[in-house]
Amino acid sequence: MPELPEVETIVRGLEKRVRERIFLDAWTDSKKLFKNISFEDLRKKIKGKKIKGVRRRGKNILFDLSDDGVLLIHQKISGHLLLGKWFRRGKEWVAKGAISLDPANRFLRAIFFLSGGLDMALSDLRKFAKIELWKRKDLEEHLKSLGPEPSELTFKEFKNLFSSKKGKIKQILMDQNFIAGIGNIYASEILWEARISPLREASKIKEEELKRIYLAVKKILKKAIKLQGDSFSDFRTVSGEKGRYQNFAKVYQKEGEPCPGCRGKIKRIKQGGRSSFFCPSCQK
Repeated sequence: MPELPEVETIVRGLEKRVRERIFLDAWTDSKKLFKNISFEDLRKKIKGKKIKGVRRRGKNILFDLSDDGVLLIHQKISGHLLLGKWFRRGKEWVAKGAISLDPANRFLRAIFFLSGGLDMALSDLRKFAKIELWKRKDLEEHLKSLGPEPSELTFKEFKNLFSSKKGKIKQILMDQNFIAGIGNIYASEILWEARISPLREASKIKEEELKRIYLAVKKILKKAIKLQGDSFSDFRTVSGEKGRYQNFAKVYQKEGEPCPGCRGKIKRIKQGGRSSFFCPSCQK
């Protein structure tokens, strides 16, 4: 699933190219993507509206429209947004240029046709993404349960979040109501950087260890954004290219490989139905 760095990469790519463009029309082959509004109604409501800005809240991509509306797209497990120009070839949509050459970009579920000859398409192999249309004030209420953004937290605020918090540290870091945006990939990477086992009980982590986790959160997310996210699986940038974080990952998907910190063996375990990767030798 795209996490904070992948979503931020998409938002930055979109913001440069779609701001001030107008929605001309839309297409979909998967109406179930549209959750709080039908595709037909959304199509009518966004037609003629200008995109005033693109922003991120947690893993949600938010398009502020020229009325009081906000288009929300959550890419979920295998979705990513692409920018280009698509045309029909038989029953398929094909992009001009190299975007369609990568199989990960071929699973088009929705296309938004914008002014100036630019299209925005959602590719989603597993069809779990969601598209919603909100009034701005209602959206703020809807997203209120999300935790704070990691980049905005001071260490004091970060430490206070853990007061009386119970559970395994990795699962807590992945809780979107606790901190927004961190998922399985970066929770594993953050805890390796901090040398903290994913099996540790949060209530027993000392302040000095929390400080290491806090600094690791800042460092790992910043680096992943700079590298335009992780494309070990389906994620691609708006131009259809792979991110590069997977080339620098220390433990994620590295089961059985030597730990780059101590040369111990990286182990994979299951936590809450998800795989955790860590080094038992140096993560305590």
